[in-house]
Amino acid sequence: MALTPVDRWIWDFWHIQHENTHHLYYLQAPKSLDDPELRHRNATVGHATSTDLSNWTEHGAVLNPGPPGSVDATATWTGSIVRGDDGTWFMFYTGSTFLSADTTSNIEVITMAVSTDLHTWTKVPSFALRADQRWYETLGDSDWPEEAWRDPWVYRDDAGLWHMLITARANTGLSIDRGVVGHATSPDLLTWTVLPPLTEPRHGFAHLEVFQKLTIDGQPMILFSAHDQVISGERRSTGATTGTWAAPWNDEIELDHATNLSGASLYSGRIIDHDGNPVLLAFELTNGTQPFVGGICDPIRVNVDHGRLTLPNEARIP
Repeated sequence: MALTPVDRWIWDFWHIQHENTHHLYYLQAPKSLDDPELRHRNATVGHATSTDLSNWTEHGAVLNPGPPGSVDATATWTGSIVRGDDGTWFMFYTGSTFLSADTTSNIEVITMAVSTDLHTWTKVPSFALRADQRWYETLGDSDWPEEAWRDPWVYRDDAGLWHMLITARANTGLSIDRGVVGHATSPDLLTWTVLPPLTEPRHGFAHLEVFQKLTIDGQPMILFSAHDQVISGERRSTGATTGTWAAPWNDEIELDHATNLSGASLYSGRIIDHDGNPVLLAFELTNGTQPFVGGICDPIRVNVDHGRLTLPNEARIP
């Protein structure tokens, strides 16, 4: 695989290309923890650069957890990066606070860091975007162990308005159906308004993770990831499984037509332009013998047929 340090697990990541350099930011945790399930509460954000998406130079951690009482007191989780009109880079990322060492209960908040060079990042501790209880489930509203409000994906529409897609859960419906695409908007990247979700709590996902909005071959779509434990039995009975997913996004996000792009081996996938062709980067979740592997794969060609995406043999670019 392309980015597989021997001393750390790497999993969720986000990407930005500036000039001829690809910048990858990713969650990482030391393998000295022994149990990969402990990685979530020990995550920092690493940074690497590449010109070919295969050979990476690591630059160390760029974000670490904050002090007690901060929104990222336990760990720094998945985010995305955009550039403001004044040239400032904005990283919106997830701050996680676990309530105790012996529980999985945690509260997730969207927070922000800024940079002028994509290498040195300064947190903005005054920025905290939280789930709005008018539409979204918060901790204690159900038996779900977390206040799901994470993985911000930020993009700008044709009118200049910024949008944020957020992993969230609705405050109504069956638990297995409550996974929704949360939504917020901003005119300036600084002031955000939380809005109702873009999807309804009826699609057979307890949550949908790691969004990416994109258009390929004229087809708008959304990428996300989900694993077996959060997919309804009805969906699994039709072959749905752990992996990276794609769904059309025409007038609305069509989760009824969401399908697996990958199987369980590749999770949190992102599609990136590589010399004019779409390729998939993802982290290796499992290899059939290890329940968790970690590490970013080499770019995989994405086949596009009338807006439908497939991975032909998951063949890697030479």
